[in-house]
Amino acid sequence: MSTDAARSGPPGTRAQHDAGAGHPRALAPGNLVLTLVLSVFGAIVGVQLIATLGVTPSTSLVGALAAMTLARIPLVAFRRFRSVHAQNLAQTSISSATFGAANSLFLPIGIPFLFGFDDMIVPMLIGVSAAMLVDAWLLYRMYDTPAFPASNPWPPGLAAAEAIKAGDEGGRRAKVLGLGLVTGLVGAVFTLPMSAFGVALIGGLGAMAAFGAGLLIISYAEPVSGLDLNAMYLPHGMMIGAGLVALVQVGRTILQARRTCGPTAAPVAAQDGARRLGTSMRLGFGAYLVISILLALGTGAATHMSIGMLIGFIVYASVAAFLHELLVGIASMHSGWFPAFAIALITLLLGILIGFPPEALVVLSGFTAATGPAFADMGFDLKAGYLLRGENADPAFELEGRRQQLIAAMIGFVVAIVVVAVSYQIFFDNGKTAPIDAAYVAAIKAGPSTHTAVQLALWAIPGALIQFIGGPRRQLGIMLATGLLITTPMAGWMVVAGLAVRVLAPRILGHKAKENLEIFAGGAIAGDALYSFGHGIFTAAK
Repeated sequence: MSTDAARSGPPGTRAQHDAGAGHPRALAPGNLVLTLVLSVFGAIVGVQLIATLGVTPSTSLVGALAAMTLARIPLVAFRRFRSVHAQNLAQTSISSATFGAANSLFLPIGIPFLFGFDDMIVPMLIGVSAAMLVDAWLLYRMYDTPAFPASNPWPPGLAAAEAIKAGDEGGRRAKVLGLGLVTGLVGAVFTLPMSAFGVALIGGLGAMAAFGAGLLIISYAEPVSGLDLNAMYLPHGMMIGAGLVALVQVGRTILQARRTCGPTAAPVAAQDGARRLGTSMRLGFGAYLVISILLALGTGAATHMSIGMLIGFIVYASVAAFLHELLVGIASMHSGWFPAFAIALITLLLGILIGFPPEALVVLSGFTAATGPAFADMGFDLKAGYLLRGENADPAFELEGRRQQLIAAMIGFVVAIVVVAVSYQIFFDNGKTAPIDAAYVAAIKAGPSTHTAVQLALWAIPGALIQFIGGPRRQLGIMLATGLLITTPMAGWMVVAGLAVRVLAPRILGHKAKENLEIFAGGAIAGDALYSFGHGIFTAAK
């Protein structure tokens, strides 16, 4: 697709034009070469930054910018990168490789290393690699279903799509996005979490209000009232309660959709979404069950448990990994933030209370930590593609685009596996692991506590009630707990500022403000992500 051809019609007809031309293939030689190069770069950056700074940057826009840059080269070989869909494949592959290598692979294998179980590292790497691939495939299957609608924000995906659209279309969209980009960059320079501001402009009002409330409560509870909410396990307990209710709500959503999806009761798309969701949940749990068995046997953890305890561990690990994935997905879908580290710690705390031996707890913590990040990142990428393809204007083209994105993502994940496999020993020899690994190891060594069990059970009750009252659309309990698990005071105030702008702007600037705010929000999130990426690279290189 050439740029001129793409611009021959109004933006609203872009998806139909591309559909007629066919979606770019992820395995086409040019796309494949770019995908591989970007994936190697993203995986290396991801591992380096999580090992040195404990963070994983969003590299999605880096991939899109690389494809845009190549498209400007006046050679026939680079013409294919003028397609916004080819650029979407590029950003999909690099973000998959980055989050996959850092969060789903390098982080989990650092836990047995710190615990002194070096013989567990390779079996753990194999197991979490399988979990990561299943993680991404499940989001591909669950995307645009009643539990994970395509219409929900998925903020980083919206930011990537707006950046790609602005580069392709120019005009007013580019100016508004540019203003947001500069705002995000300037705010980030002054250490303001501009992604929180941008997310508040586009997320659900109820979900964002709950998220902001959680951020502010956890930040000021101790200075104002002297209460250490983390020591009380309030955030963790509330997430447990909200998570259990959310799981029930997802199940009810599936059942209700099936009951109302008769031949004349609902559109075919609704029937298909409910069917895919139910099938995916069964397949996902089955896959995690198999991986749990392989991890327990492959790492030798099974030899430290009786048959009864082994069966209990396999079932618990499968449920914990699956629930972790769903909770991370729900939080990221609404806010763009996924508290994967904290939720994995919650599942570990429960495992400690159950009484599993240290070897099993090491496996549990690594396994659950590996699920979720790839799930969330795949959602962001599919949201970007969904917007670029015209929001399901051509269903056949949309499905083909998702398939090509899945292929590009899987290439990124496979590259991530190779990069981590050949590099982890170098980092471990220098004493470098993901910082959060030390928290998991410390929790395991501390052992079970009656006080912890009581606190988790106590605070699970209000978490469950808030989630129940908010319902599956607002996800108030999950979002409040997500905010409570993140200790970033300014993020709470930026959410408040974003909500204030969101409410006041349409009243002052008119009805067109809403569309401009969405574009501006995409720019603010993108600017924050680009600054974080650049700053992280610069800091790690010192």
